[in-house]
Amino acid sequence: MQVSVMEVKLYAPWCNSLKDKRMIVKSLIDRIKNKFNVSIAEVKYQDDHKVIGLGIAQIVSDSKMTGRVFDNILNFIEANTDAEIVDSYTEIR
Repeated sequence: MQVSVMEVKLYAPWCNSLKDKRMIVKSLIDRIKNKFNVSIAEVKYQDDHKVIGLGIAQIVSDSKMTGRVFDNILNFIEANTDAEIVDSYTEIR
């Protein structure tokens, strides 16, 4: 059994308030959670209305599966939001 964690940093320059950002984040989190069956939350940059920091975790039995799921999540984020992925980091424990 392995625990895999990914942090994703997004930049949304059109957000003018935390309320705008919250609408994007809530929608994105709900869709990712339902589609990929992972744990996900906004973990960083809660006070910055243009930057989104997501933390995603999953428990898997095979590390190959982790890479595929996280790649699919990144592709899903790119396809379903106008926010730019600035950085992502994956760790397997």
